[in-house]
Amino acid sequence: MSYLNKMKPVTVNKIRVGRGIGSGKGKTSGRGHKGQKSRSGVAIKSYEGGQMPLYRRLPKRGFNSLKKNNVVAKLNLSKLQYLIEKKKIDPGVKVDIQTLKKIKIINKKIKKIKILGSGEIKDKIDIIANFFSKSAIDKISKTGGSYQVYKK
Repeated sequence: MSYLNKMKPVTVNKIRVGRGIGSGKGKTSGRGHKGQKSRSGVAIKSYEGGQMPLYRRLPKRGFNSLKKNNVVAKLNLSKLQYLIEKKKIDPGVKVDIQTLKKIKIINKKIKKIKILGSGEIKDKIDIIANFFSKSAIDKISKTGGSYQVYKK
């Protein structure tokens, strides 16, 4: 017989807590007396045993403005041309925020609008908005339309 066959298999005894004082882990089950940590179902979140927690070690970043109602909707000329072709906008009528809100192109919470020059516009159109890009102004003027900036 070899040496390995004579060895007994090693068994790891799992300690069963709360099975009487004689077991060594009875009564308080190794949790001490009273307090939050002795109760079941309690985990003190982000507590690292006195070490400075990760969320406090990292630097603060960013800024959250209290004035989030200052959202500006961006609208391209290509979208306006598409709406004219679908007959949702009449090119003879002035286009402003209220008309765009009525046909549900922009959200009702939006206070300002900016017209961008992406795409082409074929029809003569009168637009009233808060902001215009230079390319949008050029393209609107080429078709014979007019643009007007809201006064603050």
